[in-house]
Order: sequence, then structure tokens, then C-alpha cells
Amino acid sequence: MRQDRGISGDAQRLEQLGWMLFLKIMDDKDLELEITKDNYVSVIPEQFQWRNWATNAEGITGDELLAFIDSNAGGNRGLFASLRNLNVPAQPKRAAIVREVFEGSNNYMKSGYEMRKVINKLNEIDFNNSEDKHIFGNIYESILQELRDAGNKGEYYTPRAVTQLMTQMTDPKLGEKVLDPAAGTGGFLTAAIDHVREKYVKTIEHEHQLQNSITGWELKPVAYVLGLTNLILHEMDVPDYHYIDSLKREYNGIGKKDQVDVILANPPFGASIADGVETNFPASYRCKESADLFVVLMLQLLKPTGRCAIVLPDGSITGEGVKARIREKLLTSANLHTIVRLPQSTFFPATVSTNLLFFEKGSPTKEIWYYEHKLPAGQKSYSKTKVIQFEEFAPIIAWWNNREENEVAWKVNVEDLKNWDLDVKNPNKEEEEVVISTADAIDKLKKSLNKTAQYISQLESLLS
Repeated sequence: MRQDRGISGDAQRLEQLGWMLFLKIMDDKDLELEITKDNYVSVIPEQFQWRNWATNAEGITGDELLAFIDSNAGGNRGLFASLRNLNVPAQPKRAAIVREVFEGSNNYMKSGYEMRKVINKLNEIDFNNSEDKHIFGNIYESILQELRDAGNKGEYYTPRAVTQLMTQMTDPKLGEKVLDPAAGTGGFLTAAIDHVREKYVKTIEHEHQLQNSITGWELKPVAYVLGLTNLILHEMDVPDYHYIDSLKREYNGIGKKDQVDVILANPPFGASIADGVETNFPASYRCKESADLFVVLMLQLLKPTGRCAIVLPDGSITGEGVKARIREKLLTSANLHTIVRLPQSTFFPATVSTNLLFFEKGSPTKEIWYYEHKLPAGQKSYSKTKVIQFEEFAPIIAWWNNREENEVAWKVNVEDLKNWDLDVKNPNKEEEEVVISTADAIDKLKKSLNKTAQYISQLESLLS
């Protein structure tokens, strides 16, 4: 793809790869369903099925291939135009998925010859072969990690260790409806699928229940396609995954039938919201911070006894005005029982202090347990090559059901909070002794004296 003049940067490469992977995986899935289900017919028109135009290594290429993908002239619709307008009354949900993928995607490649090379490389993977699928699963995880380095695309990726911990501690069960309203590439949803399959799915009927209990919403087109593909790779036949802006969901229109048992999410923070979106929310909670609005939305989307685990930055757990009112709503309508405080570098390359909040709707908060997760011994920060590992959470998991205060865990009575402020520092933390050499101390003193001399000189100039 780097040889193609039409593609600029990792974000476009990932978008290009996204729709191509989607078509390839859909076709492999269709081939499987044609064998296992009587009278199954793919929703993708025959001429656009991957097997009929892409699998032959010596097949269409160059300008002919580009015309096949992009053409919309002379009544001959190309692949994109046809799939953006797909309508299959017999399979509306599956057709809608294909339509949504191509409504939000683009073909950036300008060389049909380079595109043919990419297609031939993808054809080396058989998604109906369990070994291929397992290997590709690991490759796909690395592709999703690359999003962190593609400009602002990092907002789509939550480290796998974090999604695993949040899912395990929330424990979604068979038959419970699980939602991620800011689903990105589907990390929380796939963690929930793996968790329920491993712990609760024992029969075909159980699997059918699971298939109908996982829902995701995502606004950004690249993340949506990658997330959808991720769910298909996790054996979701018709993913309940939608290309929508969750914050535009009519707040007062959310009723019992829309509410879910479990929400797992890392809502975007510091992200710009569409003009006027805040007016969808009650007046006392209106703001421009997307993460804060998501907290209000999630409380509305949870069933009366629903459970939730979300990632929030320090900026959302402290602050006055509307931020304090949102936290008051959270603490009075749900039991915020645990906050796990993470190191600044957890979401590398972003350096934002983040927290994992676990709460249950239905009864007000009386006390909050805090747990401060520490970096591994000898490690100064997380990085691209040293990402957070699930094994590091073993002390938290061991502590979870046998809670005691210690040097990294403490309890706070909600009545002791000032202005509902949740940014409570660790009271058990010993002050670290800083040891520096005599030479360093003299050097620091010299710099300090030099700065002082500069300030005095500036003041004298101003006075004169």
C-alpha cells in the first residue's frame, strides 16, 4: 500500500485494509454458511462476491480493477456504489451491515496493480481454517494496536489487558444484554464474547443466546469497519453493531426495552461533539465534554439493577459546575463501589491519568474503594514495546473479593467527598525519598540562582 500514491498515512491504509478484509471475511463466512445451512444465499450480489473477482491471482487488475471498484458511469455501478445501495428484503440485517460498511469507507488506491498485490496477499488467509484464523487473530490485534500511532485514531484502542480486567470483574452472564455505546474496534465486546463463551456457553442454544446479546455503536467509520470485522472473526454471525452517534440517541426516548444489563466502555474524552448534541440531554447536565455526556447516557441505558465498567480521565472525576452535577447523579443513582487508578502511560502514546470506574445502578453510593495500580518493578512507564499485561492485575483480582486497606487500596465514605470530587489521593502512600548526588545538588542550585538573577534583572529594567 505504501507504493500507492493515493494512500497517505496509516489511517488511510487501515481504512483501505478494513473494507477489503471485511469483504474477504464475509465471503469466507458465506461459503461456510452455504454448506451448513439449507438454501442460504449471500446478500452480496454474485459479481461482487470476493470469490468471483478477487481469488484468481491472475484476475482483473490495473485500470480494469479500479473501474470495477469505483465505476458509477453509464449505468454500470461499481462495487462501492452497488454495496452502498444494497437492499435485500429477505435478509435486512445482514444487508444493512454491508451497506453501513461501504457508506463509511473509501477506496484510496490509485493503482489497480498495487491493489491486486494486496488482494493476493489477503487470499493467503483462509478464515474457515482454525489455525489461519488464530494466527490472523494475533495479526489483527497488532493492526488495532497500530491505530494508537495513526494520528488521533488512538482513541479507538483500549489495551487488551484493561478490557479483560473490566469484563472479568463485571462478569456478564449468559442471556444478559451487553452494550458498548462507544465501541471503537470492538475490544470490550469481543472480551465479553470470550468471557461468556468460556464460562457459560455449553450448548447450541446457549450460543444462540449469546449471538443475540452483544450490541455495539460506533461513530467513526474506520473504527466501525475494523470493529465489525473483529466481531465476525469472533464468530458473530450477524453482529448487532451500528454506525451511529450514540450521543444523538434521543435521551428521553430511552425506555425499558432499550435498557441493558451490562455496559463496558471507554468513551472518547476530549473529543469534539456535533453541534447541538448537548441539547439532547437534560439542561443541568449539558456540556461539551463527550466523556461526561456518556456517563449521563449510560445511566439512562442501564436497567434498574444494571452493571457498568467504564474508563474515565481525571478531568471527569473532578471539577465544578456541570461536572459536579453529573458526578452527583452518578453517586446518587448508582453504587460506585470501585475506582482503579491507572498510571499515566497506560494508554500510550496518550499520557492522560485514567481511572476504571465500576458501578451498579439502583442504590446510592455509600462508600468507594480505591485501588492504585502500580507499574511493574523497575519499569518507569508503559510504551509501545512495554504495554500493560493482564498478569499485572493479579493483585487486584486477588483483592477484589477480600477487600482490605493497604498501601495501594483505601476506602472513602461518600459523605466525606467535597463537591462530589472523586479525585482522592492515596492516604496510605509513603512519601518517596529523593536521593541525588552532591554534584547534581550544586548544579540545581546554580540553575536556581541564575534564574533568580534573571528575574531580578527583569524587575530592575521594568522599574527603570
